[in-house]
Amino acid sequence: MSEYHKVRTASDGQIVTNINPNNYKDGKVSKRSIPDIAAEIPLIPEAELEQRGTEKYQSDSDPSANKKWGVAWYKQEYPDNMETVNTTDPEQLVQDVSSTAVLTPLDDDLVGEIQEIKDRGNWTGRFDFLMSLLGYSVGLGNVWRFPYLAYSNGGGAFLFPFILMLLLLGIPLMFMELAFGQFAALGPAVIYDRFCPLFHGLGYGMITVSALVAIYYTVIIGWCILYLFLSFTAELPWESCGEWATQYCYSHVEAEACHAVNHSVYYHRQCYNASMAELHNITELARNQTRHAPAQDFFEQGVLNMSTGIEEMGNIQWKIALCLLAAWTLTFAALSKGVKSTGKVVYFTALFPYVVLCILFFRGITLPGSIVGIEYYLTPRFDKLGDAKVWSDAAAQIFFALSPAWGGLITLSSYNKFHNNCFKDAMIVSVGNICTSIFAGFVIFSIIGYLAQELNMPVDKVVDQGAGLAFVVYPDVVTRLPVSPLWSILFFVMMITLGMGSEFALLETVLTAIQDTYPQLRSKKTWVVLVVCIMGFLCGLSVTTRGGMYLLQLMDAYVSSWMVFVMAALECIIVGWIYGGERFIEDIELMIGRQKRSFHTYFKVFWQFLSPVTLLSVLIFNLIQYKPLKFDKYVYPVWANGVGWLLSLIPMLFIVSLMIYQLKNVAPGELSLGEKFRYLLRPSKEWGPAHKVPTFKLDDDEIVPDTNTISNPNFSSSNPFETKI
Repeated sequence: MSEYHKVRTASDGQIVTNINPNNYKDGKVSKRSIPDIAAEIPLIPEAELEQRGTEKYQSDSDPSANKKWGVAWYKQEYPDNMETVNTTDPEQLVQDVSSTAVLTPLDDDLVGEIQEIKDRGNWTGRFDFLMSLLGYSVGLGNVWRFPYLAYSNGGGAFLFPFILMLLLLGIPLMFMELAFGQFAALGPAVIYDRFCPLFHGLGYGMITVSALVAIYYTVIIGWCILYLFLSFTAELPWESCGEWATQYCYSHVEAEACHAVNHSVYYHRQCYNASMAELHNITELARNQTRHAPAQDFFEQGVLNMSTGIEEMGNIQWKIALCLLAAWTLTFAALSKGVKSTGKVVYFTALFPYVVLCILFFRGITLPGSIVGIEYYLTPRFDKLGDAKVWSDAAAQIFFALSPAWGGLITLSSYNKFHNNCFKDAMIVSVGNICTSIFAGFVIFSIIGYLAQELNMPVDKVVDQGAGLAFVVYPDVVTRLPVSPLWSILFFVMMITLGMGSEFALLETVLTAIQDTYPQLRSKKTWVVLVVCIMGFLCGLSVTTRGGMYLLQLMDAYVSSWMVFVMAALECIIVGWIYGGERFIEDIELMIGRQKRSFHTYFKVFWQFLSPVTLLSVLIFNLIQYKPLKFDKYVYPVWANGVGWLLSLIPMLFIVSLMIYQLKNVAPGELSLGEKFRYLLRPSKEWGPAHKVPTFKLDDDEIVPDTNTISNPNFSSSNPFETKI
């Protein structure tokens, strides 16, 4: 077994191999030994050795060589026929982790220390990140979107495509993005410029999606804040039909009071005695009448004052605008100090909703008729599985729940410590999110079953998709509970915390993009947050108008669907094929340690084949089944759908325009177009792990270890390999 090791010299750019470790003692190498050895072996010109990105420490040139030239590579097991390091004296270990000669004594089980980017920040603890990730993925969509999709797409049978999409898309994509951001400690705005410069615009496309979603998502939080204020009263305003109610408003309180008077009949908010009901056939009309819960009319007319369509946007509703201002103020307060302050807030925002959901679950299953709703939720209708829409809805819900290709996962993980086990985090959060959705389904359907019996309606007709479940079903059911204002307060505090957990991550994605693109702004974090929050508030005012609900539904339908599938598929192709699935897994192993061969095979198959094929299939199914947008009975005009398509194509504009810019201004001009494409598909020289690397400085007599470090290419915009002396 050889006792010689490969080292690159720092003086002349040549490669010197087979340096005998016996020639250096106590971390020092005599310069006299280097020429002696160099004279005995051929020197390879540096021009023939140009390598970019992680090729510097993962070379494919020698299949038999150990490829773990990185953090803690000496922990790996070697085949019997592979040369290894003499580890009898840990002070003599030699490690090649960069393009500079590294001869370092090891005083720890890790090589170097985790280095925090100046003014960027890190999570103060692993659970801060885990809670933030859980708060980001578990949001309002778990409360209303998943249950609706379940009962409109086969009930219990919907769980099969939903869980299958979790395996095909959710877990592989979530793990890929968490590992991606953690490895480089960069947000999506910068990371793609170094990882695959040709697709630099992909990161900005993701940021665009997060920014647009944050605009209307904050308005929903504003609605919750308004309801919270309205709940501080002796009697909830939606317990009975008020001046805002339509003729279809049906108050169970008023109806019971009417029936108590000689079997009078309650119809269109009027109480008719038996004789009048008989004379005008009121009894039959009342039996077949359309009924709205007071909470529905209160939400649509009392709160939103909805217009007849998106053509009539109307005036700003100042109550909602003030609550929107309050929502952005809370967001500013939580984000102004960076992820260190956000990490503490999310302990409450991520965990409190589970307390309220458990309380509502036990109350819901005790209501009359709740079993009917739960049976509807669990009864599988397998004939629905032949409909392609069911499968595309399952994929869309996975994206809505776990948010891959939105940029948030890359952003949150970029603040992790380098050796955090991101694979374990991905498994915990993805499984936890799905279990939360399924549990929320039991809570909601127990209540819907009760309302179906109360309103004498089929279960699937009680409420429509969208905000209905959050602002109609739940507010209505709390009126049936003792001390209903208290339950209403708890519920809307839960809704605010659910929304805020997701909102923090959406805004942090935008803020990280700004600060990574302009590092000089990191020291002015508070001002950056303030400007972003003000701009978000001003943009959100359009959603507080009388036609704001139609605009919100338009943005929700187009912004977070079509292009998200395209960007996720591109991401899989870049990682799985252009960069290389095996190579990416080797990068991951630098962070979490060597994994079993089955781990390599599983994720390579998904990143290279199953996930992109599934995404493209879902996209094609969506395009084939495309229909102009509808909201309840309202059909959006052609121009409104055109606006929706423009919103959905904004990310593609970033991708294409920055691709053209890179080809014209970044790639060397002497190359042909095809060569430019190949050049820009390779990682840039700045690509590398977010880890501190020891370095050495030269004097006349010897190479001496020094406490100075090579700046990690991710931490500086200057020459990434320039040694600090």
